[in-house]
Amino acid sequence: MNLQEKVLVLNRVWQALRIVTVEQAIVDMCRGSVTAIDTETMTPLRWDDWVKLPVKEGDKCIRTVKASIRAPIVVCASSYAGMPKKLPKLSRKGIATRDKKICQYTGQYAPDGTIDHVVPMSRKGARKSWTNMVWCKREINAHKGNRLNEEVGLKLIRQPRAPLPVSASSLIEDNRPEWAPFLFH
Repeated sequence: MNLQEKVLVLNRVWQALRIVTVEQAIVDMCRGSVTAIDTETMTPLRWDDWVKLPVKEGDKCIRTVKASIRAPIVVCASSYAGMPKKLPKLSRKGIATRDKKICQYTGQYAPDGTIDHVVPMSRKGARKSWTNMVWCKREINAHKGNRLNEEVGLKLIRQPRAPLPVSASSLIEDNRPEWAPFLFH
C-alpha cells in the first residue's frame, strides 16, 4: 500500500475540506485530531477502534509486523466546523474553466484552445496572472504572437479577472466512488 494515496478530510458537519495522504491521516488519527469514517456503516471511529476493524477483501491496508490495518478513505476533523474559501488554482485548466473554453477574442467555443497572454511576456506582461491570461483559439494565438492586441486588430470580449474565492469543497476534483456521499459539485 502506498502511504501517499489520497484521503478525504471532512469538517465536523461532514463537508469536504481537502485531501491529505494516508500517512498524514494516520498521524492525525493517532494524535486524536481526526476520526476515520467507516464508509460502509458511516460510523466515525477513533484510532483505538479503527485498528480493530477487520481488513476485508478489496480494502487497502497497511501491514505492520503484528497486524494489518485498514487504510482510511475518509476522515473527519471533528473539532473544526468551518468551511474555508479558496481561490481556484491559476493554471491552464483554471483559465479554461473561468472562460468556459470560449475564445475571448472570437466568442467561439474552443475546446482545444490555448492560453494567450494579453500583454505578451516579451512586452513586460505578467507571466502568471489571472488578469493577463485568457482562453484563445490556437490559430488566433499563433497569429497574435508576441504583439499587442491593438497591433493585430484584436479586441477582448471581456476583460480577464481573478475569480472570486469559492468553498474549498468545490475545488476537490478527485471523484472516488467512496467519496460520493460527501462531495456536492
